[in-house]
Amino acid sequence: MSTFVADLKPILRLFLAERRRALLFGAMLSAATVTAGIALLGLSGWFITATALAGLSAAVAMTFDVFAPAAGIRLLAIVRTAARYGERLATHDATLGVLAALRERLFRGVAEPGAARALLHRPARLLFRLTADIDALDSLYLRTLVPAVVAVGAALAASVALGLMHPVFGLCFGLFLAGAGLGLPLIAGRAARKHARRRAHGIEALRSRTIDLVAGQTDLLMAGRLDGQTSAIMAADNYTARADDRLNRVETGLTFGFGLGSTLLLTASLLAVAALAETKAITAPVAALGLLVAFAAVEPFAALRRGALEIGRTLLAAKRISPRLAVATAAEPLAPPMPGYAFSLAGVAAYHERSAVPALQHIDLVLKQGERLAVIGASGAGKSSLLALLSGELPAASGSVAAVTATLLTQRTELFEDSLRGNLILANPDASESRLRDALAAAGLLADIDAMPQGMNTRLGEGGLGLSGGQSRRLALARLFLRDTPLWLLDEPTEGLDGATARDVLRRLSGMAAGRSLVIATHIRREAAIADRIAVIEGGRVSEVSRRGEAAFEKALDRLRPD
Repeated sequence: MSTFVADLKPILRLFLAERRRALLFGAMLSAATVTAGIALLGLSGWFITATALAGLSAAVAMTFDVFAPAAGIRLLAIVRTAARYGERLATHDATLGVLAALRERLFRGVAEPGAARALLHRPARLLFRLTADIDALDSLYLRTLVPAVVAVGAALAASVALGLMHPVFGLCFGLFLAGAGLGLPLIAGRAARKHARRRAHGIEALRSRTIDLVAGQTDLLMAGRLDGQTSAIMAADNYTARADDRLNRVETGLTFGFGLGSTLLLTASLLAVAALAETKAITAPVAALGLLVAFAAVEPFAALRRGALEIGRTLLAAKRISPRLAVATAAEPLAPPMPGYAFSLAGVAAYHERSAVPALQHIDLVLKQGERLAVIGASGAGKSSLLALLSGELPAASGSVAAVTATLLTQRTELFEDSLRGNLILANPDASESRLRDALAAAGLLADIDAMPQGMNTRLGEGGLGLSGGQSRRLALARLFLRDTPLWLLDEPTEGLDGATARDVLRRLSGMAAGRSLVIATHIRREAAIADRIAVIEGGRVSEVSRRGEAAFEKALDRLRPD
């Protein structure tokens, strides 16, 4: 239980911080709706019975006041209708507003470097967190907290009303209604929690495997694994179907329990008011009022059924989301280096998340402003880890890291299903039109874009579909040019490009980098050839540093892949 509370605490804190008044106002309107409904049904029963009895005697009929009860019924009907409309408007508006804020907070949390790297290995999981898990939290307020509070309030109000007829009757009614009305959902929620969690896991697996099939069907077919992927999808579907079946059984049992409990309670209430009426303790109209109040007080507890069935899914979503809300803070910037230097590393060691093997160890390296450093080594030696360290994405476990503000050009060009302009201004949202065109011209892409019918408003498909590999890399280069930082970190900037395009990209990059410091992680000779120094990384350590003009520099170049 303490774990559940710990998982829900940041969620509830965000709910109250974002829309406290709206949430409380919605709960009050919901309570007003139920209270008005109970009063309306009870007063209507009393009025109908009283008028029927008054009609048996002409004298009583002449003196019977029909206007006050009729006005009360109309007033309660108007209040109930208005409160119901206001409750739906207020609760849903508040919930949607909180979920929007929660989605933003969660995105900031998963954008934190460690979380982002972990989730990039499972992109479907990231999508599920931002969509299905956030959506699951609407049950917390709409289908759990508000119905529970309103149901308890209805039980108390009905108990007081029936207690005015007879204290024992009111007390017994309230205890039975609260016990059964809350006990049954709690039992059902406990029984459904495991199946709801399994259903959520099954849906996530089904979606992710289907996405993998659609996105990688060609690779799966070439590898002979298409049937295996299809079988995995069917297995996830069967797993989800079994969980659905278990939930349906729990729901059937809960519905039966509510039906049986309400039947017993209403039967007992009928016998109680009949006995009180027979002993002349209450009149027949009051007996009708009491019976209908008891009937109406049972209804709010039925709203707890859906929340009870979804509580497992809600708690699972809260458990997944809460840790990312706790880290949704901006990373601390790196300390500035000494004047005249781009970065300074002394005795640095760093680990990737959930890895006991150091990605970098005993790193001692400096770079002066305006210098260009090529970092070479085998795959997995630590080149990309060094760039991540300098960009602030990989924290140092020990040692000292000081660096100026840097921009990282990753090996993979990340383009979104948006316009060319939208993809470009990610680097600098405040860039003017002329600044965008200058960056495109410097990257050698402006002529290609101007030749397109819609220019920079041309829409790209998923992953930048619509541009060639060279054009995509030039667009990434234009984004780099929009970042006015003193240090550029380049991870294999021309990998996958043909020789002519690669040389043109390097020429433009070298020209735009005048006065800036460059760190280039590379396997290719042409990229390392523009550097002033070459650092060799082996097993996460810098084993050798050579400068242009030294024999070791040429020897290091000869180790690299030719153009």
